[in-house]
Amino acid sequence: MTDGDVDEALRALEELGDRFGFFSGKLTMDEFKKHLKEQDAIQEVNGKNVLTRKGERMIRQDSLDRIFSALAKDSQGEHRVPSTGSGGERITETRPYVFGDNVSDIDFLSSVRNSVRRQRGEWGDEGIHLTEDDLEVYETEHSSSCATALLIDVSHSMILYGEDRITPAKQAALALAELILTRYPKDSLHVVLFGDDAWEVKIRDIPYASVGPYHTNTKAALQLGQRILARQKHVNKQIFMITDGKPSAIMEDGRLYKNAFGLDPKIVNKTLDEAVQCRRKRISITTFMVTQDPYLVRFVERFTQLNKGRAYFADLENLGSYLFVDYNQNRRKRVS
Repeated sequence: MTDGDVDEALRALEELGDRFGFFSGKLTMDEFKKHLKEQDAIQEVNGKNVLTRKGERMIRQDSLDRIFSALAKDSQGEHRVPSTGSGGERITETRPYVFGDNVSDIDFLSSVRNSVRRQRGEWGDEGIHLTEDDLEVYETEHSSSCATALLIDVSHSMILYGEDRITPAKQAALALAELILTRYPKDSLHVVLFGDDAWEVKIRDIPYASVGPYHTNTKAALQLGQRILARQKHVNKQIFMITDGKPSAIMEDGRLYKNAFGLDPKIVNKTLDEAVQCRRKRISITTFMVTQDPYLVRFVERFTQLNKGRAYFADLENLGSYLFVDYNQNRRKRVS
């Protein structure tokens, strides 16, 4: 994990090259650096190599490609959420007709079947008589514009005990950003980092995000996520949260109240309040747990129940795939 430090990444690559012979053939390390500069992936600024805008975009694309590759090997299930929107694609499910439905969406076979059941063979010379109550229409799926706040835990535990959880989280965020920028340009993605407090970062700054000596102020992250989404005019609004720890801090009277031991009732209840607030604002929350810490699982079960959201235990290798699939399939809404 180099937090976007190009020179540090190159030094690490050179060490690996020495160990495994990456650069013992035709390509030397100096030639590799030259190639990166010729590709406009990196440039030298004040004696240091830094990523260019193109380099940042290449990293996002590589992250997305990795997830596409993983998905090709392991297809996951769908999640559909009832909602209303315009435009769509007809699917096989039907529902009763309501005033205002498009006549072209009527399923005449099902409608006639309903009429037959209702009349039970009692029709006369006039044949089957359809009423409005008999009519069935096809459901329609569509993609509505969506605003997403992605909350990433950067507390100290994200690199605790030698396990790097922040790098997979950043890779997943980069892949989601590239997906939205290239495939869903009308959607919006806002990235929030949280530790003792919460702050928004630009998409181009994701590679440089780093873990600090922080506790986990989940409440602050959810509050900031709500404020960000309140400014958006999209039909659908959602929060994705990647975390490896239970809430362990809140701000109280301008000071940080923290307790890293167990589930502190004050911290937990204040954080659960935000789950309820999000539900009232029709903001769904999907939580991606990157550990199976029992305290975290207990909290997330209650949190998800209150928000009526979703939660996954996502191992680090497949975190991006879980996030990617959930985002794509929750954009497919059903007109009701």
